[in-house]
Amino acid sequence: MQVNNPEPVIIFGAALLPDGQPTPALRARIHSALAYGAKRQVTYIVTGGVPQSGLTEAAVMARLLHSAGVPEWQIVAESSATDTFDSIVLCSAILKRLGIARNTPVAMVTSPYHVPRCFLLLRLAGWQAHAIPFVQHTQRPMRLRTKLHRIAHETLAIPWDALLVLVWRIVPR
Repeated sequence: MQVNNPEPVIIFGAALLPDGQPTPALRARIHSALAYGAKRQVTYIVTGGVPQSGLTEAAVMARLLHSAGVPEWQIVAESSATDTFDSIVLCSAILKRLGIARNTPVAMVTSPYHVPRCFLLLRLAGWQAHAIPFVQHTQRPMRLRTKLHRIAHETLAIPWDALLVLVWRIVPR
């Protein structure tokens, strides 16, 4: 049974393990999206096209959602984005195709370090984005080196991707 006007939930991909299995970060993103979707009517949009062992992030996420009981009609897979900017552009096209109005809330889930960039880029793309609570799937703390690397990466990526989104919106398509 399909529901009228479900809220879109964009789940951003995360690198897969070499054998195509999801990482703990990707599992946590799915777990967070499922917890959010359990309380409302949603359409899950999974995005990520970097393959490992013939599987894309989106395909793995769709499989995880489906195995958790989400019907196929409630999942839209975007399997070609290779980075966050691509995900914003391609998910924007999906939202338009689904008839989502610009003033409709669009939920998003990603790892906490990635939230500021995804939130900003969705907003710059014209969507009423909001981050949903992230449910940590493991209790293992992130190593300091990993944390510093992610902070540095996001610090450099935010202004670059923001510029790309602004240019993408300005240049006629």
